[in-house]
Amino acid sequence: MTDKTFADFALEQPIQDALARANFLKPTEIQAQAIQPQLDGRDILGLAQTGTGKTAAFALPILHHILQMPGRAAPGTARALILAPTRELAVQILDEFRRFAGGARVSTCLVLGGVSRNVQIRNLGRGVDVVVATPGRLLDLVDDRKLRLDEVRFVVLDEADRMLDMGFVQPVRRIVSMLHPRRQSAMFSATMPSEVSGLAGSFLNNPVRVEVAPQSTVVTKIEQTAELMDGTAKRARLAELMTSEGMERAIVFARTKRGADRVAQNLEKDGIKAEAIHGNKAQNARQRALNNFRHGTVKVLVATDIAARGIDVPGISHVINYDLPDEPENYVHRIGRTARNGAEGIAITLCAPDEVKKMRAVEKITGETLLPRGVAGVEPKGGRGNRRGGNGGGNGGAAKPAGGGANKARRPNSRRSKPARANAA
Repeated sequence: MTDKTFADFALEQPIQDALARANFLKPTEIQAQAIQPQLDGRDILGLAQTGTGKTAAFALPILHHILQMPGRAAPGTARALILAPTRELAVQILDEFRRFAGGARVSTCLVLGGVSRNVQIRNLGRGVDVVVATPGRLLDLVDDRKLRLDEVRFVVLDEADRMLDMGFVQPVRRIVSMLHPRRQSAMFSATMPSEVSGLAGSFLNNPVRVEVAPQSTVVTKIEQTAELMDGTAKRARLAELMTSEGMERAIVFARTKRGADRVAQNLEKDGIKAEAIHGNKAQNARQRALNNFRHGTVKVLVATDIAARGIDVPGISHVINYDLPDEPENYVHRIGRTARNGAEGIAITLCAPDEVKKMRAVEKITGETLLPRGVAGVEPKGGRGNRRGGNGGGNGGAAKPAGGGANKARRPNSRRSKPARANAA
């Protein structure tokens, strides 16, 4: 853990005051390594797992530079542009910028689809210090000449690997081609596939590379378990988990949009308040569901992978993988919604026999054995294994059936070593 404090960066006073109010004293590893080079004008290539404080790592130096700039942005232009793959992540980033600005006169604008363009157009027409955007709506407004990008001096591409997964690479390249040639750039990604590496090569100028955790690793304070069962048994098991001791607030991940709706509807039928969030829902509906989840009106949010990196809600005690993800890396981002900001969390995967191959892919990238080694995708329903080599684990035999005493969602082992707490924005 770094010995640095935020005071060591000598940030503008409004930012220091905002950090003090939030009780942010010591930076996380990604913040400690990335902030100073950006204050010095360097480009950054940051690799870090979810929940490590990446937003503050780029927001604080950008705000510092903007507060030192004279005057204000010209009409129809922006000084800083942050690109995010999902609407939820864009909203979260903008909230953090506003919090860290500490009441200073920094104008911001959220540019995303699913809502009316009128407010966005009106705000952009005045000139904006910080625009946080998803690529599609941003290009719509640029093409309609509501925004010019040639005055952008600071640009961040957040969750670059997710941008690739969602087919945004070409739109991002087009956006980058319109920016001021003497800009400062940053790219943050949890993984670095070859396509993202190629984008970084064309996007960044002699960047400082910052990597604070091995790619595709999970937070050590998440207790992971997997349960092998027939797909028809998942609904009953999920309802059982949702009413078990210690289940405070949970995200349930489904593979498809229709599946997410069906899981949420079944939970409601089983007497458990739940809402679904996915790409087919209007932005207002998605934000309403997220706010209801954040404020405790509903205890269960059912999501697809589009939301896996855009949900930052305190107090998520459990993540349930109702379906295994198609891409094993998404497992890491899913379970990263719990155990944030120094807390502990539990991740439970309900694995059908036809999903065992996907489970093995997850085990390969995480380095954890979550199902017994003898399981090959043809076991009867009800088997269970966990990374501690519990029921049926470690001997190469079939998983034992889940017994009647398996109703509790267990807390993480209190004897596990706990890393130092850090304020991850």
